[in-house]
Amino acid sequence: MPTAALAPLDETITIGELTRDPYPIYRRLRREAPVLRVKSVGRTFLTKADDTKYVKDNAALFSSNDPNTPMKRAFLAHTLMRKDHDEHRTERMAMMPALMPKTIESVWAPLYAELAAEYLDRLPRSEVVDLFPALAGPLAARILALAMGVPDASDEDMQRWSQTLIDGAGNFGWTPGPFEATDIANAEMDKCIRANAERVQAEPDSSALSCMVNAKNPIPESQMIANVKIAIGGGINEPRDALLTILYGLLTNPDQLEAVRAGGKWRSAFEEGVRWVAPIQASSRLVMEDTEIRGCFIPKGDTVMTIQASANRDEDVFEDGENYNALREPNPHQAWQRPASLRGRASVAANRWRHPVADAVRALPQHVLARSGERALAWIRFPRPAQSAGSPAIGKFPRVSG
Repeated sequence: MPTAALAPLDETITIGELTRDPYPIYRRLRREAPVLRVKSVGRTFLTKADDTKYVKDNAALFSSNDPNTPMKRAFLAHTLMRKDHDEHRTERMAMMPALMPKTIESVWAPLYAELAAEYLDRLPRSEVVDLFPALAGPLAARILALAMGVPDASDEDMQRWSQTLIDGAGNFGWTPGPFEATDIANAEMDKCIRANAERVQAEPDSSALSCMVNAKNPIPESQMIANVKIAIGGGINEPRDALLTILYGLLTNPDQLEAVRAGGKWRSAFEEGVRWVAPIQASSRLVMEDTEIRGCFIPKGDTVMTIQASANRDEDVFEDGENYNALREPNPHQAWQRPASLRGRASVAANRWRHPVADAVRALPQHVLARSGERALAWIRFPRPAQSAGSPAIGKFPRVSG
């Protein structure tokens, strides 16, 4: 019999509040109730960095294979993001030749720089520009389409597929509308991926799909398709929103912008951006055995939610964590929630967006860069990070992955 009591139960926090702006709620929970059962979400929230890291580092006790999320229904697949241990590793490693440092530097980094310049050149001058649809979204879509091996998928389709999958995976009310949309998107993606699988089998390239199709011991076709879908589901919104968050942070802190430009500290600016507004705000884990966290009983079968968005602002780890600081060192954030894939994912992400961030700053008119604070944003328009953290730009709360 457990001697510890269950975590306290909150019946007041709503999904709507978490969607509009979760950060004040997380700040209060870190202080008052770092382990909390939240009735509206049906999860036990973990908001302190030590606890989120503990859960993510213990896959045997806290499984990714949570049957209570809508992800499988949305993707029509059991993706690697809901698998652990060897099963997860096998499917992840099938794509890794395309994402190795050597491939990134020789193939993808030059392409990313070329695409960033191309898409920046398309921006109109002398008028207000919404960088969300004009730059960040389509650029993220194009980079991902090429890296995954579906170059014939349009920027518009890639973005629509991505948002549709996000909406379906976050459909915790299990309403039919989002799943009807994902069914249509899945049929389109299946057709596109299968056609490109035939293409790369005849003419191999450096893409993830080509690596999977032409492997010595290929994984099943169903899992190749699932791998590409999971990349589409998270590989557009995450870098898209990171780019805009970083630009917002730099433009509203002109002293930091000047230091980053002078020292070439674009990687540091990137890392701080994904800390400040975590690309994946929260992740579910299924509890496999009775356990305790901070003296609270966590029963087998419960679902805990690691809140990366909160852990990345934990006062015990980060000084002034509520604010953007492009020069923050060290920066032990938890933006990439799966330790096994941390190095690869961070490397790909940093390389994908090092050039676009730097190039976007260089593309801004000098009179804009000379201004400070809100006035610097007169030339561009995109959601404020604190407000967009749980919006459709990031994924409807709870954005569950990994």
